[in-house]
Amino acid sequence: MNNLDLTSPLIVGFGVTGQAVAAALASRGHRPTVIDDRPSDAALAAAEQVGVELIAAPDAEELQTAVASVTVVLPSPGVPDHHPVFAAAVSTSRPIASEFDLAAAWDDRPLVAITGTNGKTTVTMMVTDALNRSGLVATAVGNTEVPLVSAIDDPRVNVFVVECSSFRLAHSQRFAPAVATWLNFSPDHLDAHATLNDYEQAKASIWAHLDGSSTAIVNSDDAIVAKHAPRVGSVVTFGSGQSDWTVGPETLSGPDFSIEVASLPRRQPHDLANAAAAAATARAGGASNDAIREMLTTFVGLPHRVEFIGEHEGVRWYNDSKATVPHATLAAVGGFPSVVLIAGGKNKGLDLSDLAQAVPPVRAVVATGDAADEVATVFGDAVPVHRADSMSKAIDEAASLATSGDVVLLSPACTSFDWYPNYKARGDDFRSLVTSRFSMKKDIDA
Repeated sequence: MNNLDLTSPLIVGFGVTGQAVAAALASRGHRPTVIDDRPSDAALAAAEQVGVELIAAPDAEELQTAVASVTVVLPSPGVPDHHPVFAAAVSTSRPIASEFDLAAAWDDRPLVAITGTNGKTTVTMMVTDALNRSGLVATAVGNTEVPLVSAIDDPRVNVFVVECSSFRLAHSQRFAPAVATWLNFSPDHLDAHATLNDYEQAKASIWAHLDGSSTAIVNSDDAIVAKHAPRVGSVVTFGSGQSDWTVGPETLSGPDFSIEVASLPRRQPHDLANAAAAAATARAGGASNDAIREMLTTFVGLPHRVEFIGEHEGVRWYNDSKATVPHATLAAVGGFPSVVLIAGGKNKGLDLSDLAQAVPPVRAVVATGDAADEVATVFGDAVPVHRADSMSKAIDEAASLATSGDVVLLSPACTSFDWYPNYKARGDDFRSLVTSRFSMKKDIDA
């Protein structure tokens, strides 16, 4: 975006990405202004360190004046669509852009981009691993701990593997990765996007500006994803049936590539879909077959994503705290024959009724948090439902319900923000409580 006017940019929200954007702008001689409705002490300190003006909790008039005085508005990820800054930008004809647009203005190295409701981080890490095993210098950026605008300061990197949230995609003027992968789609983030269609269009924009040299990786099993498949550049599919990269009962195969499913450490259905997507994306990004094979046979998963904790008296315990939508929970329970499910938390405006499809294999439920009543209503009389008002009590209830051969699965289908600051803290607490309470065995095929 060489035509992006950065004379006087306005950053909206001053968390990790907002602070990275401010530092990147300041290091290039630009003087941004920042607004934040609830700045933390860390944000105030960061503003002082970078030397930017931070306007805290502006009223409507202050916000309108601030927007009118800048050349571009740069919202941080997670600023909801209903925030008045967007109406102010429209009324003052100020363009809206993202950190991706800034990175494009300052750097032209290739991007391998990955989006989807579920599996983004996992596939991003798998692809990064395969590219590095191929002799490239690749780094995972974007919706990670390292924003893209910070990562481009490293001259050693050959390719950036960009985990793309809908928030970043929605406000990018022209995001044009060399490889762009859309893993799946299900309702999410309705607390931030105005409508489900807005969320869908944000995801679809990963393919909006591809050219003839680009490659789109398409989940052919997902009707929403498939209908948006681009008509420019190369299109590579993954899934079942006639896809370019397929997973069968015994093999995962692609063009000039095949590997036995039995050799993969993680083999649940969603794991195999992620593996096919990662292989297709890595190949398009320049990874060798040998590197892809090594990546697939050594990847054991990330914390809080159907993470095996251990087995006690024939009951296996799993931490899937990252599952904050029903689609993710359904994918997780589908990999087990008999499940005691711990679900609930703070619902982010989603319809939880799809959870009823989890019966079977779910045979009992422990409902937790603010959404406990919603979860209980979904399951009704189909299976026993117990309520718990703390994670410790949820574990006690699950242990009392589980028998040898069961899996106890924390897969909440909701956010953690009623009891915890984030899903990691929730998963860490669950893991800690389980391992301290039971003598766990880890030496089983998880």
